Amino acid sequence: MSFKEFTKSLSNNGPEGELIKTIFISLLTSFALLGILYYLSFRYSSSFLPKYGFFAFFAILSYAVILPSVRYVRSYKEFLCMPGMMIGMTMGMISSFLPGFFVGATNGMFVGSMFGMAIGVSFGVWNGKCCGIMGIMEGVMAGFMGGLMGAMTSVMVLNDHLKTTGFIIFLISAFILFGLNYMMYKETRESERKYKDDEFFVILLTLILTAITLWIMVMGPRSFLFGN
Repeated sequence: MSFKEFTKSLSNNGPEGELIKTIFISLLTSFALLGILYYLSFRYSSSFLPKYGFFAFFAILSYAVILPSVRYVRSYKEFLCMPGMMIGMTMGMISSFLPGFFVGATNGMFVGSMFGMAIGVSFGVWNGKCCGIMGIMEGVMAGFMGGLMGAMTSVMVLNDHLKTTGFIIFLISAFILFGLNYMMYKETRESERKYKDDEFFVILLTLILTAITLWIMVMGPRSFLFGN
């Protein structure tokens, strides 16, 4: 019954209703930035779309499914220990594995793992602190492991269905984040909302994440496997 209530609440004006809205705002922001950069610079490189297009596209989709959960956590600020630890672990793992995989696929394991760990540990700590030090530790551990594993996986399957693997990984990660949002709904449906972010929060985070990701993919250092 609670799952049906959750799906119905996705059309409301509360935190649950902002999940779908956040996805669309993030996607519009990312694609607008990508379009501007493509018109100003990337279109002059004939290798941009075949070399980076797929991975840039799925990195953009990844941020669009990660940021709704961030906004949801910020709406309530505090969670009990077990849900908070799950939030820290899930956010740390997914927000490190996905960027690590897609950047690793274009720049190699070192750059992909460092970038994935930086994003994952930051998001893991930021969201895991909702339950104190245990959530923070879960966020750090998951972000640390996810960044390494994401980049390593992309390099391991470099010549063995890399894009198919990336697509499957994205789908599974999106499902996990959907489950996390449902878990947070069950934990907070009788609680009072404590904070409300405006759309500028989503736009700013999306711009920062997308810009850094595109810059690293195109201009950043890369391993000898990628011609450097």
